[in-house]
Amino acid sequence: MTTKVAVKIRLKRFGKKRAPYYRVVVMDSRSKRDGRAIEEIGKYHPTEEPSFIEIKSDRAQHWLSVGAQPTEQVAAILKITGDWQKHKGIEGQEGTLKTKVAKDAFVAPEKDSVILPEAITPKADKAAATEAPAEEAAEAESTEAE
Repeated sequence: MTTKVAVKIRLKRFGKKRAPYYRVVVMDSRSKRDGRAIEEIGKYHPTEEPSFIEIKSDRAQHWLSVGAQPTEQVAAILKITGDWQKHKGIEGQEGTLKTKVAKDAFVAPEKDSVILPEAITPKADKAAATEAPAEEAAEAESTEAE
């Protein structure tokens, strides 16, 4: 059974509608959700792929050791980062945090190495369209004359 404590580790919401991001904070359990925090110990951005999670591990360990209770959401985040396992002294202290794969730097090709297709402009399209039937008609006349 957990005991009721005055200090909680919970999420403080920022952002706008349908685009939330959170800060992991240590707060008095009786304060408002977005009220004054005792200390900010991390960030959580759930809308990114994969979700961005950044926790100051030493501060999280400190607050867990002095009795601060995490909410369910923060407990799940701490399990992902491995801080909860470290606090409890169980296996899996490396956590399962996924990070973004760094994109390869874009390198522009050299100027003469790429062959670009000829530019097609509306005027060129009209000229090509009028030339093609004229050529076909000229070929048809030449075959009839023979």
